[in-house]
Amino acid sequence: MADARIFDDLKRDHDRHRKLLERIGDTSGDSAERRKYFEAFRVEVSAHAAAEEESLYAAMLADPDLRDDARHSVSEHKEIDDFLGELADTDMSSGAWLTKFKEMRHRYEHHIDEEEEDMFPAAAKGLSEAEEQRITKVFEQRKPKELEMAEDSESGDSRE
Repeated sequence: MADARIFDDLKRDHDRHRKLLERIGDTSGDSAERRKYFEAFRVEVSAHAAAEEESLYAAMLADPDLRDDARHSVSEHKEIDDFLGELADTDMSSGAWLTKFKEMRHRYEHHIDEEEEDMFPAAAKGLSEAEEQRITKVFEQRKPKELEMAEDSESGDSRE
């Protein structure tokens, strides 16, 4: 694993996501603060997931030893996106919103912990230095574009 920058980029995003989840969790009711942090999380996670799928997961899908991990993570991205759509359609001041948020937070934190602890190390062993450099470049080019698209879209995955 010569060029671990892709994994550093992804972990840096994950840390940002954890902080946003914490901030959302510290809010209450249908407040401007909750709306701001939720929208920031939605945009950031949507862009991160799309760029990650187009870079790291695409390379993992091409490797029979890494394919199952990539498929599993793509399905978890879809699950989180579905949660975000449901949350966007639910009254933020309701108990149902808070319950759904806590469930989504738990699932997402589990997902990123699993990536960091299991998937990234496995991918790092299976990818060449050249492939890691290529993946890093793809991710770093796609993420800003995906952020723009996510800012212009509403919650819910339109890629079905």
